[in-house]
Amino acid sequence: MKYILEKPIKGIIGSQKYKTTIHWRNGVLITDEPEKIGGKDLGPDPHTLLLSSLVGCTLATLRMYIDHKGLSISQIEVEANLFHRIENQEMITLVERKITFKDEPDAELQTRLLRVAEQCPISRILKGNIKISTELIK
Repeated sequence: MKYILEKPIKGIIGSQKYKTTIHWRNGVLITDEPEKIGGKDLGPDPHTLLLSSLVGCTLATLRMYIDHKGLSISQIEVEANLFHRIENQEMITLVERKITFKDEPDAELQTRLLRVAEQCPISRILKGNIKISTELIK
């Protein structure tokens, strides 16, 4: 199996409620929960990190496509949020993603850019079939 990341992401939590340190290839990131649920809001919470991955991937994918095609779109804005809903007695998560272009493209180009956004790697992962393998290491 070939991993996407050269080094795995490593997280550590001590005795401070909800504050974690996430070690990634070039540094450390602090995560925490909002104060309203007992954290100190010292960093993004897991939902924010998940949506940040989608937003960052969407922006990078669109910028690569726009640059590759030589299009004149100077700025892109993406926002995302999520909510839960019960359907057929099962909880599902819905993610809303909104894209704004500073230099508004015509309708045909908007359709192409929307298809490009839907194909960003994180979109594909989130829409796909994810299995998580967990093991306890002694």
